[in-house]
Amino acid sequence: MLSESRDKREIERRRTFAIISHPDAGKTTLTEKLLLFGGAIQLAGTVKARKSARYAASDWMVMEKERGISVTTSVMSFSYGGFEINLLDTPGHQDFSEDTYRVLTAVDSALLVIDAAKGVESRTQKLMDVCRMRGTPVITFINKLDREGLPPLELTSDIENRLGMECVPLTWPVGMGSTFKGAYDIRKGELRFFSPTHGGKIREPQVLISGLDDEKLDSLLGNQAEDLRADMELLREAGTPFSRERYLAGELTPVFFGSAVNNFGVRELLDSFILLAPAPLPRPALTESGELRMVSPEEEEFSGVVFKIQANMDKAHRDRMAFMRVCSGRFTRGMRIRHLRTGRAGAVSNAVLFMARERAGVENAYPGDIIGMAGHGAIKIGDTFTEKSYLKYTGIPNFAPEHFRRVRLRNPLKTKQLQKGLEQLAEEGAVQLFRPLANNDYILGAVGVLQFEVIISRLAEEYAVDAAYEETGIETARWVVSEDKGVFEEFKSRYRQDLAVDAEGALAYLVPGLWKLEAAEERYPSVEFRVTREIG
Repeated sequence: MLSESRDKREIERRRTFAIISHPDAGKTTLTEKLLLFGGAIQLAGTVKARKSARYAASDWMVMEKERGISVTTSVMSFSYGGFEINLLDTPGHQDFSEDTYRVLTAVDSALLVIDAAKGVESRTQKLMDVCRMRGTPVITFINKLDREGLPPLELTSDIENRLGMECVPLTWPVGMGSTFKGAYDIRKGELRFFSPTHGGKIREPQVLISGLDDEKLDSLLGNQAEDLRADMELLREAGTPFSRERYLAGELTPVFFGSAVNNFGVRELLDSFILLAPAPLPRPALTESGELRMVSPEEEEFSGVVFKIQANMDKAHRDRMAFMRVCSGRFTRGMRIRHLRTGRAGAVSNAVLFMARERAGVENAYPGDIIGMAGHGAIKIGDTFTEKSYLKYTGIPNFAPEHFRRVRLRNPLKTKQLQKGLEQLAEEGAVQLFRPLANNDYILGAVGVLQFEVIISRLAEEYAVDAAYEETGIETARWVVSEDKGVFEEFKSRYRQDLAVDAEGALAYLVPGLWKLEAAEERYPSVEFRVTREIG
């Protein structure tokens, strides 16, 4: 274990979380405001500020700026209240990618943003499925209270019924839309009045009420005073009491109400987050003998795992940045670390921390920190780095794609550029590249169809390749393995036309119809048809 009390304190000061939501719930706006309150930026860019050429700080890709959407995860680090916060802003467009799911394996908690007018939406449910699989604790921020929306009790019931978490409101709105007066801090008994502010202006809301018995409550709120008292009485009688243990177990979610675009409710959220959210947690890894053990962040030896690759963040340098979560020990500039998959060891002197597209050199990094290393194609998602020991972190998944396209090159002379571009972009993990055994096609698979558009845009922008897509007739994919070699050879011979290898060389069955998958599973019970494949 780490012997220096300073290192232990540094670990305890870390908070690493992902911010997740359905499209248009205000996730990127809230991200900007968290950075603003944390002092990481002085002016919150919004995706609507076209005339001033100002965009969200977390959106760096050309396509993101043109459309006002986030299509790749951004990593941002900032300090607040004596804590070091690592925030991962996930894509929030309608068809997000595996990048979103995979980021949830690199964090210790999540912040869920919900639109007050819409409640829980379909993509929110899919994200929460991943959080539940990992027991990730979740704090909820119900946004856009300055607009008309669903009643707060209906919103919390919707979360409980559809996401399977009990809600414990820690703030409560007074009114909504045109009647929105502010939010009542249930723990402190304070009512903060709403006064809209935008951009980089931070005006602390007035606290004019202390407790529900304050004689000024009725004169300031009128009929809404009795509504607030009735809601608080109902929550006291029928609500769930807050338990940090149950929150950390992913069983209940603290709920906050506010308006991110107006900087309202963000301070209360951030103040509570740093106290409630967990410090870096132990993570599962395989030892050299194949034994699975939990690696404590307080172990002295450095170790980390790569959960994301991003190509060409700086087009001028054609860089390939590997995002690594520090899991144990302390990283120091120039230290020698071992790349487990290749067996190579070397000094790392150019690691960086991120503030969206901005980078700063790392002198020291502790468990929970996200650092970037130039990969140059040698580093892959799921790779583990350690000082000395053999240690392989687990739990970085590939998911079976839901959509497929065949890539068609418009200029045959660009074949090499196409292959290089597809291979490098597929290494990022947002799409999967399959090469059929029966021909030389390039088949892309993705969780969300927008990723196909992203790839075409980036091939043109970053690799000067003009390409298009064709439909494939593929409905789903399964990775296939079997310990019965004879049966497996028979299977491969029968289904050769529908078999392909992915970028890692793993064999996949590209299923042309679900009924064919059912027939294959029935015919070959000793063959495993896997929906996920662990990377690395």
